Amino acid sequence: MTGFPPEERYARQIRFAPIGAEGQARIGRAHVAIVGVGALGCVVANQLARAGVGTLTLVDRDVVDASNLQRQLLYDERDAASGTPKAVAAARRLAAANGGIAIRPHAVDLTAANADTLLGGADLVVDGTDNFGVRYLMNEWCVRTGTPWIYGAAVGASGMTMTVLPGQTPCLRCLFPEPPPGGSLDTCETAGVVAPIVDTIASIEAMEALKLLAGRTEALHGKLLQVDLWRMEWQPLGIGHARRADCPVCAERRFELLEGDTSREPVTAALCGRNTVQVSPAEPAALDLERLAGRWRALGDVELNAYLLRLRRTDGLLFSLFPDGRALISGTDDPGRARRVYTELLGE
Repeated sequence: MTGFPPEERYARQIRFAPIGAEGQARIGRAHVAIVGVGALGCVVANQLARAGVGTLTLVDRDVVDASNLQRQLLYDERDAASGTPKAVAAARRLAAANGGIAIRPHAVDLTAANADTLLGGADLVVDGTDNFGVRYLMNEWCVRTGTPWIYGAAVGASGMTMTVLPGQTPCLRCLFPEPPPGGSLDTCETAGVVAPIVDTIASIEAMEALKLLAGRTEALHGKLLQVDLWRMEWQPLGIGHARRADCPVCAERRFELLEGDTSREPVTAALCGRNTVQVSPAEPAALDLERLAGRWRALGDVELNAYLLRLRRTDGLLFSLFPDGRALISGTDDPGRARRVYTELLGE
């Protein structure tokens, strides 16, 4: 806890009448989980930490990379050089900005197996990811538990966001019944992304979060808001009547991702714009990274820190291994090759 009393630190926010002292007190008691601390998540986490949200849970599977520095404002060149997990680097920066709040970083993938542990107790979940599969999982968890969540996405110079209040508004599956086919949408790899649209969409997400946390739900925008900053176009789409009577999630309450069969082989997922593939074991492990580091020194340059083990292989691949068995293989976007390298180093 710092020596700055709340009435001093948050004076300008308290002076904003729709929040006031009562709203600020509610914000200070709130717990927000941010899934993905990349471009959107950095901005949201920064704004909510400085606004005094009492507890922030940060969930991100990735490490800081040089290509992140153009728009992910919580990271610097040292984080990229050391490959620090984003959740850890973000938590450090936020703690330096506000020592009076609790910050819980988790350098893991959000899955059906850990969703209750990571998101449980949150008053609100905010989307900072770039992965539709994770968003559908968040949507199921939030609908099942009745937890509000805020969807956000940005690519190129355009983005969109909406706020989901389970039982009151449409959920993500109401508006997007099926995930888009692979290759059908632009990604940050194919279309790039500029920082101003990230800041805009994330700021709207953060503003919606403050309305919710302060108890001012009547002020929520209630739209699927689409923004194109290059053309300077704002398109709010009314969704008040978009709830589907046949929605498998919020109408029929079928939570297929949360309740599906988790006995599966390790899975791979390419990370957007990173020339990197993630390989996740079917069940979390508890690896002795120090012992592995000793075994791998003959295979290339080895770096070990408190969060991960990195092996720079002679074939140009960078293998970053986390204690739970999850790995990021950089230098390829071929899932098959990544899986083979994972098996070579760790076995099936």
